Amino acid sequence: MTLALAALLGLALGSIPFGLVLTRAAGLGDVRRIGSGNIGATNVLRTGRKDLAALTLLLDGGKGAVAVLLAGWWFGPLAAPVAGVAAVIGHMFTPWLGFAGGKGVATGLGVLIGAAWPVGLAACATWLLVAALARISSLSALVAFAAAPLYALAFADRWIIAAAVAIAALVYVRHVGNIRRLLAGTEPRIGERR
Repeated sequence: MTLALAALLGLALGSIPFGLVLTRAAGLGDVRRIGSGNIGATNVLRTGRKDLAALTLLLDGGKGAVAVLLAGWWFGPLAAPVAGVAAVIGHMFTPWLGFAGGKGVATGLGVLIGAAWPVGLAACATWLLVAALARISSLSALVAFAAAPLYALAFADRWIIAAAVAIAALVYVRHVGNIRRLLAGTEPRIGERR
């Protein structure tokens, strides 16, 4: 029962579409009508508003971390990774948006930071390093989440390792189109509009 409640908590927090809320509040309309059509920070950046993209990144990451921390506090340590994975699912398949949503990168990184901060910080550092070198957000995410279970092996328990694997699998599923474009050499760089 407590794990089910933790999952519901994670889904509820994860489903808050901050990118859409912020762009609408700023008078920029529906962020789903530009770029990739996603509600995450990378697509918000395509509006030209770096401040909104940064705020979206922080809020999407924050909802993942808060889901983990609240579930751990209320329901115990095993509930934390359950809530974290549920938060990523809630972000990716937001019920308020017809079960569409973002790609789970910021929320997933927030979950990892909340669940085991060395794992989360290592994954964030990996994302930043690849982004600095390649300037491709999707590639940065794919490398960071591929590495996250390895970081979890070094710094966390088996439940966090399992959560890192589950989140990585979800992120890869949501990036299938990006992977195809990466292989074709047509994936846009950070900040490019399409």
